[in-house]
Amino acid sequence: MMTSNDYVGVDVSKQHLDCFVGSNQSHWRVGNNANGMAELVRRLSGLSHPHLICEATGSYTRLLMGEASRQGFAMSRVNPRQIRSFARACGQLAKTDRIDAAIMVRFAHAMQPPVSPPADATSLQLADCVRRRRQLIDMLVMEKQRLEHPETEEVLADIAEHITYLKSRIEAQDRLIQTRIEADTRLARRSQVLCSVPGIGATTAAVLIAELPELGQIGQKQIAALVGVAPINHDSGLARGQAHIGGGRLSVRCALYMATISAIRVNPPIKAFYKRLREQGKPAKLAITAAMRKLIIIANTMIEKDTLWKANPD
Repeated sequence: MMTSNDYVGVDVSKQHLDCFVGSNQSHWRVGNNANGMAELVRRLSGLSHPHLICEATGSYTRLLMGEASRQGFAMSRVNPRQIRSFARACGQLAKTDRIDAAIMVRFAHAMQPPVSPPADATSLQLADCVRRRRQLIDMLVMEKQRLEHPETEEVLADIAEHITYLKSRIEAQDRLIQTRIEADTRLARRSQVLCSVPGIGATTAAVLIAELPELGQIGQKQIAALVGVAPINHDSGLARGQAHIGGGRLSVRCALYMATISAIRVNPPIKAFYKRLREQGKPAKLAITAAMRKLIIIANTMIEKDTLWKANPD
Protein backbone atom coordinates (compact mmCIF):
# COMPACT_ATOMS: atom_id res chain seq x y z
CA MET A 1 0.00 0.00 0.00
CA MET A 2 1.26 3.46 -0.84
CA THR A 3 2.42 5.67 1.98
CA SER A 4 2.12 9.42 2.18
CA ASN A 5 5.93 9.66 2.34
CA ASP A 6 6.05 8.83 -1.38
CA TYR A 7 4.31 12.04 -2.49
CA VAL A 8 6.31 14.17 -4.93
CA GLY A 9 5.00 17.64 -5.79
CA VAL A 10 5.80 18.69 -9.36
CA ASP A 11 5.38 22.31 -10.43
CA VAL A 12 5.17 22.26 -14.23
CA SER A 13 6.22 25.09 -16.51
CA LYS A 14 7.07 25.28 -20.20
CA GLN A 15 10.80 24.86 -19.60
CA HIS A 16 11.17 23.10 -16.24
CA LEU A 17 9.73 20.72 -13.67
CA ASP A 18 10.35 21.74 -10.05
CA CYS A 19 10.06 18.67 -7.84
CA PHE A 20 9.70 18.47 -4.06
CA VAL A 21 9.98 15.09 -2.35
CA GLY A 22 7.96 14.87 0.85
CA SER A 23 9.93 12.03 2.45
CA ASN A 24 13.25 13.89 2.58
CA GLN A 25 12.12 17.49 1.94
CA SER A 26 14.45 17.74 -1.05
CA HIS A 27 13.94 20.01 -4.04
CA TRP A 28 15.38 19.68 -7.51
CA ARG A 29 14.69 20.93 -11.02
CA VAL A 30 14.81 19.10 -14.35
CA GLY A 31 14.01 20.22 -17.87
CA ASN A 32 10.54 19.67 -19.30
CA ASN A 33 12.04 17.61 -22.13
CA ALA A 34 13.25 14.10 -22.90
CA ASN A 35 16.50 14.52 -20.96
CA GLY A 36 14.59 15.94 -18.02
CA MET A 37 12.25 12.94 -18.00
CA ALA A 38 15.24 10.58 -17.87
CA GLU A 39 16.67 12.52 -14.92
CA LEU A 40 13.26 12.49 -13.22
CA VAL A 41 13.04 8.70 -13.49
CA ARG A 42 16.57 8.33 -12.13
CA ARG A 43 15.83 10.49 -9.11
CA LEU A 44 12.52 8.79 -8.40
CA SER A 45 14.07 5.33 -8.57
CA GLY A 46 15.16 5.69 -4.93
CA LEU A 47 11.51 5.87 -3.80
CA SER A 48 9.57 2.68 -3.28
CA HIS A 49 6.16 4.05 -4.38
CA PRO A 50 6.46 7.51 -5.95
CA HIS A 51 3.12 9.32 -6.26
CA LEU A 52 3.38 12.48 -8.38
CA ILE A 53 1.13 15.47 -7.67
CA CYS A 54 0.82 18.23 -10.24
CA GLU A 55 -1.65 20.85 -11.38
CA ALA A 56 -3.78 20.15 -14.44
CA THR A 57 -2.17 22.79 -16.65
CA GLY A 58 -2.85 21.56 -20.15
CA SER A 59 -0.20 20.64 -22.71
CA TYR A 60 2.81 21.43 -20.50
CA THR A 61 2.09 18.27 -18.49
CA ARG A 62 2.01 16.07 -21.59
CA LEU A 63 5.57 14.70 -21.32
CA LEU A 64 5.23 14.14 -17.58
CA MET A 65 1.94 12.27 -18.00
CA GLY A 66 3.39 10.05 -20.70
CA GLU A 67 6.53 9.22 -18.71
CA ALA A 68 4.56 8.53 -15.53
CA SER A 69 2.35 6.14 -17.48
CA ARG A 70 5.32 4.32 -19.03
CA GLN A 71 7.10 3.96 -15.68
CA GLY A 72 3.96 2.96 -13.79
CA PHE A 73 4.17 5.94 -11.42
CA ALA A 74 0.97 6.96 -9.69
CA MET A 75 0.00 10.51 -10.65
CA SER A 76 -2.72 12.88 -9.52
CA ARG A 77 -3.60 15.93 -11.62
CA VAL A 78 -5.31 18.50 -9.41
CA ASN A 79 -7.29 21.62 -10.28
CA PRO A 80 -4.90 24.61 -9.81
CA ARG A 81 -7.64 26.51 -7.96
CA GLN A 82 -7.74 23.81 -5.28
CA ILE A 83 -3.98 24.01 -4.77
CA ARG A 84 -4.02 27.81 -4.53
CA SER A 85 -6.95 27.84 -2.11
CA PHE A 86 -5.19 25.26 0.04
CA ALA A 87 -2.03 27.40 0.06
CA ARG A 88 -3.96 30.45 1.23
CA ALA A 89 -5.68 28.37 3.91
CA CYS A 90 -2.22 27.34 5.14
CA GLY A 91 -1.15 30.99 5.26
CA GLN A 92 1.26 30.50 2.36
CA LEU A 93 0.88 33.70 0.34
CA ALA A 94 4.29 33.67 -1.33
CA LYS A 95 4.42 31.88 -4.66
CA THR A 96 7.54 30.41 -6.24
CA ASP A 97 8.08 27.20 -8.18
CA ARG A 98 9.71 25.53 -5.18
CA ILE A 99 7.00 26.69 -2.76
CA ASP A 100 4.26 25.52 -5.14
CA ALA A 101 5.82 22.05 -5.40
CA ALA A 102 6.07 21.81 -1.61
CA ILE A 103 2.46 22.96 -1.17
CA MET A 104 1.33 20.15 -3.47
CA VAL A 105 2.90 17.62 -1.10
CA ARG A 106 1.09 19.18 1.87
CA PHE A 107 -2.13 19.17 -0.13
CA ALA A 108 -1.67 15.48 -0.94
CA HIS A 109 -1.09 14.60 2.72
CA ALA A 110 -4.26 16.44 3.75
CA MET A 111 -6.61 15.62 0.87
CA GLN A 112 -5.39 12.23 -0.41
CA PRO A 113 -6.25 13.00 -4.07
CA PRO A 114 -7.27 10.01 -6.21
CA VAL A 115 -4.86 8.68 -8.80
CA SER A 116 -5.62 10.01 -12.27
CA PRO A 117 -6.07 7.48 -15.07
CA PRO A 118 -2.76 6.68 -16.82
CA ALA A 119 -2.23 8.46 -20.11
CA ASP A 120 -1.35 6.14 -22.99
CA ALA A 121 0.20 7.45 -26.22
CA THR A 122 -3.02 7.07 -28.22
CA SER A 123 -5.07 9.06 -25.72
CA LEU A 124 -2.45 11.83 -25.63
CA GLN A 125 -2.44 12.03 -29.43
CA LEU A 126 -6.22 12.16 -29.47
CA ALA A 127 -6.20 14.96 -26.90
CA ASP A 128 -3.82 16.93 -29.13
CA CYS A 129 -6.17 16.49 -32.11
CA VAL A 130 -9.23 17.55 -30.09
CA ARG A 131 -7.38 20.60 -28.76
CA ARG A 132 -6.26 21.54 -32.29
CA ARG A 133 -9.82 21.28 -33.57
CA ARG A 134 -10.95 23.65 -30.83
CA GLN A 135 -8.22 26.14 -31.84
CA LEU A 136 -9.39 26.00 -35.46
CA ILE A 137 -13.00 26.58 -34.38
CA ASP A 138 -11.91 29.63 -32.35
CA MET A 139 -10.10 31.04 -35.39
CA LEU A 140 -13.15 30.39 -37.57
CA VAL A 141 -15.43 32.26 -35.15
CA MET A 142 -13.08 35.25 -35.13
CA GLU A 143 -12.88 35.38 -38.92
CA LYS A 144 -16.67 35.21 -39.25
CA GLN A 145 -16.94 38.14 -36.85
CA ARG A 146 -14.48 40.12 -38.99
CA LEU A 147 -16.75 39.67 -42.00
CA GLU A 148 -19.24 41.95 -40.26
CA HIS A 149 -16.74 44.83 -40.11
CA PRO A 150 -16.66 47.49 -42.83
CA GLU A 151 -13.59 46.46 -44.84
CA THR A 152 -12.47 46.82 -48.44
CA GLU A 153 -13.59 44.18 -50.93
CA GLU A 154 -10.06 42.81 -51.09
CA VAL A 155 -9.94 42.31 -47.31
CA LEU A 156 -13.39 40.72 -47.20
CA ALA A 157 -12.40 38.37 -50.01
CA ASP A 158 -9.27 37.38 -48.12
CA ILE A 159 -11.29 36.71 -44.95
CA ALA A 160 -13.79 34.63 -46.92
CA GLU A 161 -10.96 32.61 -48.45
CA HIS A 162 -9.47 32.01 -45.01
CA ILE A 163 -12.86 30.89 -43.69
CA THR A 164 -13.09 28.32 -46.49
CA TYR A 165 -9.59 27.10 -45.63
CA LEU A 166 -10.37 26.83 -41.91
CA LYS A 167 -13.53 24.84 -42.63
CA SER A 168 -11.49 22.39 -44.70
CA ARG A 169 -8.93 22.04 -41.90
CA ILE A 170 -11.69 21.40 -39.34
CA GLU A 171 -13.14 18.69 -41.58
CA ALA A 172 -9.68 17.15 -41.93
CA GLN A 173 -9.19 17.27 -38.16
CA ASP A 174 -12.57 15.58 -37.66
CA ARG A 175 -11.47 12.76 -39.95
CA LEU A 176 -8.16 12.41 -38.10
CA ILE A 177 -9.93 12.30 -34.74
CA GLN A 178 -12.28 9.56 -35.92
CA THR A 179 -9.38 7.62 -37.44
CA ARG A 180 -7.50 7.68 -34.14
CA ILE A 181 -10.59 6.59 -32.21
CA GLU A 182 -11.45 3.77 -34.63
CA ALA A 183 -7.85 2.51 -34.56
CA ASP A 184 -8.08 1.79 -30.83
CA THR A 185 -10.60 -0.86 -29.72
CA ARG A 186 -11.08 0.64 -26.26
CA LEU A 187 -11.60 4.19 -27.52
CA ALA A 188 -13.87 2.99 -30.32
CA ARG A 189 -16.10 1.22 -27.81
CA ARG A 190 -16.28 4.29 -25.56
CA SER A 191 -17.24 6.39 -28.58
CA GLN A 192 -19.92 3.85 -29.56
CA VAL A 193 -21.42 3.93 -26.07
CA LEU A 194 -21.41 7.73 -25.88
CA CYS A 195 -22.78 8.24 -29.39
CA SER A 196 -25.67 5.93 -28.59
CA VAL A 197 -26.97 8.59 -26.18
CA PRO A 198 -29.45 10.88 -28.00
CA GLY A 199 -27.88 14.35 -28.05
CA ILE A 200 -24.25 13.23 -27.90
CA GLY A 201 -22.59 13.27 -31.31
CA ALA A 202 -19.15 12.24 -32.52
CA THR A 203 -17.56 15.61 -31.69
CA THR A 204 -18.81 15.68 -28.09
CA ALA A 205 -17.88 12.02 -27.65
CA ALA A 206 -14.33 12.78 -28.82
CA VAL A 207 -14.02 15.63 -26.31
CA LEU A 208 -15.29 13.45 -23.46
CA ILE A 209 -12.96 10.60 -24.40
CA ALA A 210 -9.89 12.80 -24.81
CA GLU A 211 -10.37 15.33 -22.02
CA LEU A 212 -12.40 13.42 -19.43
CA PRO A 213 -10.55 10.08 -19.10
CA GLU A 214 -12.04 9.67 -15.61
CA LEU A 215 -15.45 9.04 -17.19
CA GLY A 216 -16.79 5.70 -15.97
CA GLN A 217 -14.12 5.37 -13.28
CA ILE A 218 -15.41 7.67 -10.55
CA GLY A 219 -18.75 8.33 -8.84
CA GLN A 220 -21.63 10.56 -9.90
CA LYS A 221 -20.79 13.47 -7.61
CA GLN A 222 -17.11 13.37 -8.53
CA ILE A 223 -17.73 13.36 -12.29
CA ALA A 224 -20.18 16.28 -11.98
CA ALA A 225 -17.62 18.25 -9.96
CA LEU A 226 -14.85 17.41 -12.42
CA VAL A 227 -16.89 18.80 -15.30
CA GLY A 228 -17.97 21.79 -13.21
CA VAL A 229 -21.74 21.19 -13.12
CA ALA A 230 -22.03 20.24 -9.45
CA PRO A 231 -24.00 22.83 -7.41
CA ILE A 232 -21.92 24.68 -4.82
CA ASN A 233 -23.91 26.02 -1.87
CA HIS A 234 -23.27 29.52 -0.49
CA ASP A 235 -24.85 29.35 2.97
CA SER A 236 -23.62 30.95 6.16
CA GLY A 237 -25.45 31.15 9.48
CA LEU A 238 -29.06 32.04 8.79
CA ALA A 239 -28.25 33.31 5.32
CA ARG A 240 -29.06 31.04 2.40
CA GLY A 241 -27.47 31.92 -0.89
CA GLN A 242 -28.20 30.50 -4.32
CA ALA A 243 -26.09 27.49 -5.30
CA HIS A 244 -23.81 27.99 -8.30
CA ILE A 245 -21.54 25.82 -10.38
CA GLY A 246 -17.82 26.54 -10.50
CA GLY A 247 -14.43 25.19 -11.50
CA GLY A 248 -14.23 22.09 -13.64
CA ARG A 249 -12.91 21.60 -17.16
CA LEU A 250 -14.18 24.39 -19.35
CA SER A 251 -13.70 22.64 -22.70
CA VAL A 252 -15.63 19.59 -21.49
CA ARG A 253 -18.39 21.75 -20.02
CA CYS A 254 -18.79 23.67 -23.29
CA ALA A 255 -19.09 20.45 -25.29
CA LEU A 256 -21.54 19.06 -22.74
CA TYR A 257 -23.63 22.25 -22.95
CA MET A 258 -24.09 21.88 -26.71
CA ALA A 259 -24.93 18.19 -26.32
CA THR A 260 -27.49 19.03 -23.64
CA ILE A 261 -29.20 21.65 -25.81
CA SER A 262 -29.62 18.90 -28.40
CA ALA A 263 -30.65 16.31 -25.79
CA ILE A 264 -33.42 18.59 -24.51
CA ARG A 265 -35.01 18.20 -27.95
CA VAL A 266 -34.27 14.55 -28.82
CA ASN A 267 -33.53 12.66 -25.59
CA PRO A 268 -36.83 11.69 -23.86
CA PRO A 269 -35.55 11.46 -20.24
CA ILE A 270 -33.55 14.70 -20.53
CA LYS A 271 -36.42 16.44 -22.33
CA ALA A 272 -38.91 15.39 -19.63
CA PHE A 273 -36.49 16.35 -16.85
CA TYR A 274 -35.89 19.83 -18.32
CA LYS A 275 -39.62 20.36 -18.93
CA ARG A 276 -40.45 19.41 -15.32
CA LEU A 277 -37.92 21.89 -13.94
CA ARG A 278 -39.26 24.68 -16.12
CA GLU A 279 -42.83 23.92 -15.08
CA GLN A 280 -41.69 24.20 -11.47
CA GLY A 281 -40.59 27.77 -12.21
CA LYS A 282 -36.85 27.10 -12.46
CA PRO A 283 -34.95 29.56 -14.69
CA ALA A 284 -33.89 28.19 -18.08
CA LYS A 285 -30.17 28.53 -17.23
CA LEU A 286 -30.59 26.54 -14.01
CA ALA A 287 -32.68 23.87 -15.77
CA ILE A 288 -30.07 23.50 -18.53
CA THR A 289 -27.29 23.13 -15.96
CA ALA A 290 -29.29 20.47 -14.12
CA ALA A 291 -29.87 18.68 -17.43
CA MET A 292 -26.13 18.85 -18.15
CA ARG A 293 -25.46 17.22 -14.80
CA LYS A 294 -28.01 14.48 -15.50
CA LEU A 295 -26.58 13.84 -18.96
CA ILE A 296 -22.97 13.48 -17.79
CA ILE A 297 -24.07 11.18 -14.94
CA ILE A 298 -25.94 9.01 -17.45
CA ALA A 299 -22.84 8.91 -19.68
CA ASN A 300 -20.65 8.08 -16.69
CA THR A 301 -22.88 5.15 -15.71
CA MET A 302 -23.07 3.81 -19.26
CA ILE A 303 -19.30 3.90 -19.70
CA GLU A 304 -18.85 2.24 -16.30
CA LYS A 305 -21.26 -0.57 -17.22
CA ASP A 306 -20.23 -0.65 -20.90
CA THR A 307 -23.90 -0.39 -21.88
CA LEU A 308 -25.46 1.15 -24.95
CA TRP A 309 -28.35 3.59 -24.63
CA LYS A 310 -31.01 1.20 -25.90
CA ALA A 311 -30.18 -1.10 -22.98
CA ASN A 312 -30.20 1.74 -20.44
CA PRO A 313 -33.63 2.66 -19.03
CA ASP A 314 -32.39 6.02 -17.75
